[in-house]
Formats: sequence, structure tokens, C-alpha cells
Amino acid sequence: MHAPAADDDEAAGPTEWGEHPHGVGPWIDLHGTPPPSDERYDPQLLAEGDRRNVVDAYRYWTREAIVADIDSRRHPLHVAIENFAHDSNIGTVVRTANAFAAAAVHIVGRRRWNRRGAMVTDRYQHLVHHTDLDELAAFARDNGLTVVAVDNTPGSVPIETVELPRNCLLLFGQEGPGVTDQGHAVASMTVSIAQFGSTRSINAGVAAGIAMHAWIRQHADLGQAW
Repeated sequence: MHAPAADDDEAAGPTEWGEHPHGVGPWIDLHGTPPPSDERYDPQLLAEGDRRNVVDAYRYWTREAIVADIDSRRHPLHVAIENFAHDSNIGTVVRTANAFAAAAVHIVGRRRWNRRGAMVTDRYQHLVHHTDLDELAAFARDNGLTVVAVDNTPGSVPIETVELPRNCLLLFGQEGPGVTDQGHAVASMTVSIAQFGSTRSINAGVAAGIAMHAWIRQHADLGQAW
């Protein structure tokens, strides 16, 4: 996968926000045995406890070891969101992409985004910035990805009935206006999410979660889930 290099501040991620309610104390307090010497483990976390927002299987592991393990089984699913108006939903999209082990989240437009909704999951999720949609389209083409726009527009295909490509890049627009005209132009198809109430649209972060899960149901090996 070819990706533009991220700036140092983009790669670093935010700091932790206090203690996570499901954290654990020092290894010896929990297990009553000397801590492991495996290089995947962080000596400081072993000694002081691990309050990070990670699954139990990754307790006390270094950040690098966690990323490497996820990289060994990431899905060929990419997610892109247009960020021309500093959309606050991007953090939620990143967090959900991390939960589904997406290959990468692509942010198109503004480089800066509100990270709070990511709940620190951007530390473990590959992020790629693209200046514009032409750059995103070139990335998809070079990496054999089919771009699928997700938007409730005339001519869209219900996501509940369509077979999503395995090597897929799901493209989402801003909250409100949705995917731009250029975004639709670079996509091979547009899929919609069935709605039955009075609202014209659902939250962009929620829509991203629904679409990613539709891909997971079709292509993921559920036996590999936690």
C-alpha cells in the first residue's frame, strides 16, 4: 500500500485522558507472578498498570507491538471522509475503523481534525491525508481499490442489497451536504442506507459505522473477532 507520509504530530496521536475504567493495575498485583520478559510488553506498563482503551489481549503491550499485530490481520477495507469543513465526525469514523481493523482511514481536504471522538484509537489506526479527491482517486487506482460513495442520493443502490467489493474504499461526505459531486464522480458506485423516519439523513459517523459493518458481514472472518 502506497501512502503519503503523515506529519509527526499526525502520527503521534493525542495523550490519554486519565484512567480508563477498565484498566488494570501492575502485573504482579494482578497475577502474583514476575512480569513477562517478552519484547511485546512495556516494562513501565507492567510495573505501573495499564489504563489504556485496549482489549484485554493487548494489556501491557507496547503501542508498536499492538499495531504490528493488527497489521498482520487488517482487512482490505479503506475508509475516506471529506474534511472540507472540519467535520467533527472524523474521530468517530476513526474509532469505528479501528474496531473493524480497517487498512486505513483517509482524510481528504483539511489535515487537522477533531481527535477527541477517536478516544485515542488513532494511535493504532493508519491515517492517510490527501489534499483533494484527485489524490485519493489516484491512491485507490494505484492500490486496486474500488471507491464506493455512501450517500442517500437519487440513483444510489441500497447497501442492504449490494455486494460490496472486497478491496474497497468507502467514501463519506460532510455532515449535512453529504458526498460532493466530485466525490460521486470518482466513485464506481453510490450506496444508500435505508431510512424509514422523518429525518433526511443520519449522522455521518453513524452512517460510516453501518457501512463498515455491512462490509464486515460480507467479507470478514468472524472467527477472528475478539
